[in-house]
Amino acid sequence: MMQKLCKAAATATVLLAAAPAFSLQSDSRQPIEIEADSGSLDQKNQTTTFSGNVIIKQGTLNIHAAAVTVSRNDKGEQQMKASGSPVRFSQTLDGDKGTVNGQGNTVEYASATGLVKLTGNAQVKRGGDIAQGSVITYNTRSEVYTIDGTAKSGVRSAAKSGRVSVVIQPSSKP
Repeated sequence: MMQKLCKAAATATVLLAAAPAFSLQSDSRQPIEIEADSGSLDQKNQTTTFSGNVIIKQGTLNIHAAAVTVSRNDKGEQQMKASGSPVRFSQTLDGDKGTVNGQGNTVEYASATGLVKLTGNAQVKRGGDIAQGSVITYNTRSEVYTIDGTAKSGVRSAAKSGRVSVVIQPSSKP
């Protein structure tokens, strides 16, 4: 039982790598808490699955999903897929920069590429800034975001027009 719990917690750390680059530094030193209606570990296939109102917390990072699957290949590379209606996450940022909130019908992360992908009704908010589209991809290594609308991806956009929608507030500094 303890081995399963430790393995599940270890594989859930891939979720936390998907968090924004400017999250609170202290979050990574906090324990990972996972709650779900059920969970399973397949050691042979190196896959952990949580389902039913999955809640993952580490410091200020909160992830809510219907189901989360984390797998690892022979090279130690991890992949995570969370699904829900929608998957929601929030995290406090360093330097009094507020909180980032996001959502997507599915959220995927691959450690090999460092890409986080929110698909279906994708949205990220920080303060008054909002990015919406059908797919939002974030490269955690280069810190580059790309946003696609319905026409390009074929997936429903969070923006009512089906196109990419971005609102950027003016800088408070002169």
